[in-house]
Amino acid sequence: MTTTKTAVITGANTGLGFECARALLNSDPGWHVLLAVRDTGRGAAAAAALGNSGRTTVAELDLASLRSVNEFACTTKQLDMPPIRALVCNAGVQVVSGSHTTRDGYEMTFGVNHLGHFAVVRRLLDQLVAPARIVVVSSGTHDPDRYTGMPAPRYTSAEQLCSPEAGGQSSEEGRRRYTTSKLCNVLFSYELDRRLGHGAAGVTVNAFDPGMMPGSGLARDYPPAQRLAWRFVLPVLRVLPGVRSTRRSGADLAALVADPRYDGVTGAYFDGTRRVRSSRDSYDESLAADLWRVSDRLVSAAG
Repeated sequence: MTTTKTAVITGANTGLGFECARALLNSDPGWHVLLAVRDTGRGAAAAAALGNSGRTTVAELDLASLRSVNEFACTTKQLDMPPIRALVCNAGVQVVSGSHTTRDGYEMTFGVNHLGHFAVVRRLLDQLVAPARIVVVSSGTHDPDRYTGMPAPRYTSAEQLCSPEAGGQSSEEGRRRYTTSKLCNVLFSYELDRRLGHGAAGVTVNAFDPGMMPGSGLARDYPPAQRLAWRFVLPVLRVLPGVRSTRRSGADLAALVADPRYDGVTGAYFDGTRRVRSSRDSYDESLAADLWRVSDRLVSAAG
């Protein structure tokens, strides 16, 4: 069967993105998947592991470089693949060892988790063919009313969040930058949905909480003992609510991308496949407007 539609997945060479790609390819032979990855060598290995020859494409995308985002958007126009019908903003980092910046000089966690994806969406919007879906991967850690063991997000202003001096040097502040970036993901999703007329143009936008996924790559910047626990100890806790394997969460994410039961559903937040309320701050339209205004200016300045 000839593929008829493409899903673009950022960070698709491992973890949640890889499992989402696997689930999509296995669920419907009409899907082609574009693995948007920083390391194309690893992307090629992931494509081989997916085992669907001819139904995957690998393209370079470094979310820590707005120039790379622009080049990626140009590349997608030239690739021989079906129309883009889904965009999954999945890739993310959690930096806890001091402060780091993107190639454009913005704080790394904000720059990758939010700004890079903002730029990808902006650059690819005119390439989406309706009906299309955009799914932005957030996290339950964005909600201070849910006990996650992570520090509560602190949204001050987008100008401050993108600054290289955002937060402090401690691991606690590094984790707070992460939870704040996940709040930004939800704010962005809701604002994008508003600007797209709540699905009026045939493009839906939703945010997704994959739950806690022990074994995922988010703990790679943690100290050795914590990395060991994340990889080997926490997986046995999957019987607890909110703790899931990457394969299960990947299947849930793929459902939001492709399952007919979500046709027309937009402006929502999903915990797995269950629609729930997000945090109180995530519905603050003044925060969303601030985030959009600053993000749009930063991306526009990059050309």
